[in-house]
Amino acid sequence: MSQVDAGADESTVAVPAAGPGAGRAPNPLWTFGFLRSELLTTFRRWRTLALLGVLAAVPILVGIAVKIETRDGSSVGAGGGEGPAFITQITNNGLFLVFTALAATLPFFLPMAIGVVAGDAIAGEANAGTLRYLLVAPAGRTRLLLTKYATTMAFCLVATLVVAVSALAVGALLFPLGDLTTISGTRIGFADGLARALLIALVVAASLIGLAALGLFVSTLTNSGIAAMATTVGLLITVQILDQIPQLHAIQPYFFSHYWLSFADLMRDPVYWDDLVRNLGLQGLYAVVFGSAAWARFTTKDITA
Repeated sequence: MSQVDAGADESTVAVPAAGPGAGRAPNPLWTFGFLRSELLTTFRRWRTLALLGVLAAVPILVGIAVKIETRDGSSVGAGGGEGPAFITQITNNGLFLVFTALAATLPFFLPMAIGVVAGDAIAGEANAGTLRYLLVAPAGRTRLLLTKYATTMAFCLVATLVVAVSALAVGALLFPLGDLTTISGTRIGFADGLARALLIALVVAASLIGLAALGLFVSTLTNSGIAAMATTVGLLITVQILDQIPQLHAIQPYFFSHYWLSFADLMRDPVYWDDLVRNLGLQGLYAVVFGSAAWARFTTKDITA
């Protein structure tokens, strides 16, 4: 009969001491196979595919809306409204739809998708009754937690690239492509602009690793996947609201979402790095703090499901 030790990093199995697998640590090939299995399981879920579909649809809707609004030659926002950053430039260059789509999805859609995947990472397994069986395999709690976090970060990258690629395809279909004007007013070539778009997508993906660690920590606190997902998304919304209150300006730079839109500085010439570095440093800090908290909680948790 299998038994999981709540206080140990590695799960223990009641097998004879002289058994061929006794005391044998999992090798790197097994670890890679475990990660591959987790990635396949995550990206084959209908929920994951639905989230990616919604993210891919946002640039399509934005592009069509801009095309309809400007079909008579008028400019975007002529009615007095203001849209996401770069939206007024889309009609001149479809590449700006990439920047606009990332700016439109980063405050809520992308983080919400990450919160769902991260919140379900551990709690979802416990809720399904499969967590104990994962620990009986030669994974160990630390290795399992790292694999879950790596899978969540992979989803961050894939989700961001889905938005960027969808926006690039729609922008190329509906609007002209070519040289573009930076925020600083200088002109850069299309290849340079495309490279900056890729770099911006990578920065946006990196901006979500702090939230991923927070969601993973929440996931270790409960056996309900729905509760973990709802709590993570609730924390996201709360932080976003607090970040807009002027009276809290002293603590706002420490919110994980405060520097999210700093990726726009990559469209300056020269690039303004200060807020970008602050953002990446803050995400690293959140990853270390909440990743450590998740590890401390998970390695001492009594696994009953």
